[in-house]
Amino acid sequence: MPQGLSPEQAFWSRLSEPQQAWLAGELKAQQAMPSGGSVWLCDGVELGWVSANRAQDMVALLPGCTIRQGRLHWQTSAVQPMQRSQALQAFLEQQAAQGRLTGWRGEFFAWWPDTPAWPPALDVSPFLCVERAGFRHLGMMSHAVHIHGFLPQGDLWCGRRADHKATDPGLLDNLAAGGLTAGEAPLTTAVRELAEEASLHLSDPSRLRGAGVIRTQRLEPQGWHDEQLLVYTLHMTELETPINADGEVQEFLCLSPGEVVSRMQSGQFTGDACASLAQSLAWLMTGSSPNRPAPSAP
Repeated sequence: MPQGLSPEQAFWSRLSEPQQAWLAGELKAQQAMPSGGSVWLCDGVELGWVSANRAQDMVALLPGCTIRQGRLHWQTSAVQPMQRSQALQAFLEQQAAQGRLTGWRGEFFAWWPDTPAWPPALDVSPFLCVERAGFRHLGMMSHAVHIHGFLPQGDLWCGRRADHKATDPGLLDNLAAGGLTAGEAPLTTAVRELAEEASLHLSDPSRLRGAGVIRTQRLEPQGWHDEQLLVYTLHMTELETPINADGEVQEFLCLSPGEVVSRMQSGQFTGDACASLAQSLAWLMTGSSPNRPAPSAP
């Protein structure tokens, strides 16, 4: 392996050409929006996608909702985002009470328009804030931080999700990851998730390097998953060993680059872990966005 490489470059250089090609393809490996449902808009702003049955619930229970030309329109009289949020939160509470919305977290997520730049422009007021579980239920785009822990020679620390997790139980994942709670800055979320999930307490948060944003979309049992992954990398030392503290990770594995990609190809990793790793390599090796060419081998 050539000397003087960054951990990301070392990871890339240790992959075979077919593995490099496969991982580069994960930058664009997204599902198409399902047919048979409805894109929905709030006060003229496109917010998400819902199934046909869910659209009918919204028309019946959310005042101001109508379906026109195959699209669901929610026209509110809200002057402030708080009013809009309260109305939608009341609908979600009804859905939960009727057993149509599961996995209630008691945690608020915020919705902003698409922000492909890094750092993301999330310091402006969100369009609305509602229960976290409502985002997949209504197909709205959420935000999450994903952190990759690289060792100097390119090996990668990966966590296995606990079997009791509602989403992707038992699959391999990043070193740490977590949804962006309303009112919390991305870097704050990343530092907190590292402490909670991996017992890594960073005295210097600047060790976390922003590696761009990638959007993932797919159909899940709860609804349409649409999320922007805010990707970070952490250069770890041989003396740092992650240990879970919050019960969300059942074990950590230190894997070689080839083993990471091999396990990804066999479906042992979450889809978001694959996409965010591809993004981190593209960003930190070439400065590219998800829509630009993936990196070539050093």
